[in-house]
Amino acid sequence: MTKGLVDFHCHLDLYPDFAEAVSKAEAAGIYTLTVTTTPQAWPRNRDLTKPSRYVRAALGLHPQLVAERADEISLFEKYVGDTRYIGEVGLDASPRFYHSIDLQKQVFERVLRCCAEAGNKILTIHSVRSAKAVLDMIEHTLSPDRGKIVLHWFTGSAAEARRATAMGCYFSVNATMAASERGKALVESLPFGRLLTETDGPFTKIDGRPTQPSDVSTTVDLIAKIRGQNSVEVAMGIQENLRQLVGTP
Repeated sequence: MTKGLVDFHCHLDLYPDFAEAVSKAEAAGIYTLTVTTTPQAWPRNRDLTKPSRYVRAALGLHPQLVAERADEISLFEKYVGDTRYIGEVGLDASPRFYHSIDLQKQVFERVLRCCAEAGNKILTIHSVRSAKAVLDMIEHTLSPDRGKIVLHWFTGSAAEARRATAMGCYFSVNATMAASERGKALVESLPFGRLLTETDGPFTKIDGRPTQPSDVSTTVDLIAKIRGQNSVEVAMGIQENLRQLVGTP
């Protein structure tokens, strides 16, 4: 059973048939947040998801693309009023992208300032090898009364996870993350009320194929196993966490 499950971070516009991917998530009744990697992709994401009950689109500028797409921050600022959801944004200090880290910080600060000015935003944030810098920038720029933070596929330290929790952040977990020893430790240690599920499809795989929102049931089962709960209890709890995050019945 998939109805009512939550996939709070995926990239439906990167599947071979975007419209079909949205339709499948909608038909399955999965609360799905499809993120964008560039503001240029936003209008189509907005238009395809607008009629949906279960699928929402987020406006993003992926840190891994900032070196080539930094000038699109002006487009981001133009479109930010179209949606409550922001993502994928953040920082990536891994070796492949470290050369652009200063530019990433400039863009991310503009994203945060823009969200602070607009208010009532929910951000799904990338923080590879940069959790401290991401948390510092959030703390300095986006107060909890102006926006809410979900740390996507968090790989920071236990101390950074505790800091993020104290700041009011949520954490979205996928099956690949929850299968690693470090990921298991994080899932076990976090307050259950701060957990959400995600697939990060199509960048994760199951049975050799790209994941899709319906595969988030695998993550629910993993969380249940790690925390010694049953899957139905976990699924219902994640749905309640989503309600708390977005502030709707």
